[in-house]
Amino acid sequence: MNNAAKTAVIYSDTEPTAAQKQRFIDFLTEKYGEGITLDWQYSDKYYGGFRLAIGAEVYDWSAKGRYRQLKELIQGISVGGEDIVPLIRETINNWTPEVIAREVGTVATVGDGIATVKGLENATYGEILLFSSGVRGMVQDLRPEEIGCVLFGSDDDISAGSGVRRTGKTAGVPVGDELIGRVVDALGSPIDGGGKIIADGYRPIEHPAPGIIDRQPVNTPLETGILAIDSMFPIGRGQRELIIGDRQTGKTAIATDTIVNQKGKDVICIYVAIGQKASSVAQLVRDLKSRGAMEYTIVVNASAGETAPLQYIAPYSGCAMAEYFMEKGKDVLIVYDDLSKHAIAYRSLSLLLERAPGREAYPGDVFYIHSRLLERSARLSDERGGGSITALPIVETQAGDVSAYIPTNIISITDGQIFLESSLFFAGQRPAVNVGLSVSRVGGDAQTKAMKKAAGAIRLDLAQYREMEVFTQFASELDDATKRQLVYGQGLMQALKQDRYKPYAMVDQVIILVTVLSHLFADVVPSAVKPKIEELLSHFHELHPEIADRINETGILSDEDKAEIIEISRKYLQMR
Repeated sequence: MNNAAKTAVIYSDTEPTAAQKQRFIDFLTEKYGEGITLDWQYSDKYYGGFRLAIGAEVYDWSAKGRYRQLKELIQGISVGGEDIVPLIRETINNWTPEVIAREVGTVATVGDGIATVKGLENATYGEILLFSSGVRGMVQDLRPEEIGCVLFGSDDDISAGSGVRRTGKTAGVPVGDELIGRVVDALGSPIDGGGKIIADGYRPIEHPAPGIIDRQPVNTPLETGILAIDSMFPIGRGQRELIIGDRQTGKTAIATDTIVNQKGKDVICIYVAIGQKASSVAQLVRDLKSRGAMEYTIVVNASAGETAPLQYIAPYSGCAMAEYFMEKGKDVLIVYDDLSKHAIAYRSLSLLLERAPGREAYPGDVFYIHSRLLERSARLSDERGGGSITALPIVETQAGDVSAYIPTNIISITDGQIFLESSLFFAGQRPAVNVGLSVSRVGGDAQTKAMKKAAGAIRLDLAQYREMEVFTQFASELDDATKRQLVYGQGLMQALKQDRYKPYAMVDQVIILVTVLSHLFADVVPSAVKPKIEELLSHFHELHPEIADRINETGILSDEDKAEIIEISRKYLQMR
């Protein structure tokens, strides 16, 4: 303890006797060492007791302080659905007040959601502080003489000289089944007007990622229902697949379509909105409700109107909720929309905390804030319950620049990316997936055998078409083989178009891929390919459901089934 802290002060409405002072000195000497001096100051705030302050630590032995002890003890009671009254009665009867030191500091400066605090020598990074106004904050900067703290509420009632104390706890959020179907803020409080949420427990928002021994390979598909993705860039349970592209190119649409496609598949979905317009999030919630998807979805909203600290912790809060379900053996899909705005919020905090700016004014640890978040996505081993978290982080690019700072950081963390191209989007190709720049590093391991066999060489065919399309723009005359190749490629691109909120089942995707890749639409005008595909799928469901049943049951596309699909499709298209 430093020299300034060797003077202790007693605040009470009555001056202690010499014998009482000696007992105080004996207590302080045993705890803090020799050389303690004791002063007394009159105060009428501590009726029925006293307040002993030494440095930043405070012993509150007033009636109010002892009541606070009892209140905190009762709040810590967990009964798991049992009658709580007998437990409270027993706790009160057996309670004895304890001499507990509370470390208390003072606010030096406050503004822009940041408070500088002096006096809390033992505060730790990430610890929650409680200000006298009731606002909570989190320690984000440790300096020799003071600490920097981000605030989770308004700083209007906090001023220089205000009291602040340590809680000894790290930031946490409520978790439990009652969160499902609700819209909550970054602290887990409901904001949808649906009433109070009774949590099963609390989890810290920061938690170490599962180790290698606790994981198992990603080999179970998480189907998006989007043909262009499931066929070429499959996503597995436990994978982290980045969705990247310019503003307004359909990034959120892919994520929400994937959520809608999880209906009936025992997957819990969490959508984390970071820095989005509140009206956009409200519309998304309405869309999910109308399609029955909110029944298994949690929406965590830190909108653009929220403070930077709340936008910063939102994805960690969502991940903590996901980990609760993963550790219960469930599969979870979590969408971070988007991490570009998350990085901007963190940059704002860091600059206000006077941290040294680096590239593009981001702090040096901006990579770490995303890596420690995304590494928590995993598929646990069977010994740990076999649950999984699949992450779909979203990143916004400027003019398609995937080599910018934040995009390259997150590309290096994730297991692949789906790149959405503006030119394709505005040309009407939706989803506007760029086949050349998109990749899944899990690949065929996250596909069923039927899908893998049906997809065949679709990526190669599309690449050849795109290359030929560029060259033929300058050619005046084309031979018949080139024309056929161009018509085939155009039909393939049309087949990959898909309306929003209309996911395909795995069997439907297999039928589409088998028919299109067999050149059965070669004589169909490209603009008519999509309607013909919808008619063909209806034909299969009505007259040949046994094929779909076999593929669903086995997960395999046999040579016989493939030949039968081709033959049925050829006859149907000839008749039409």
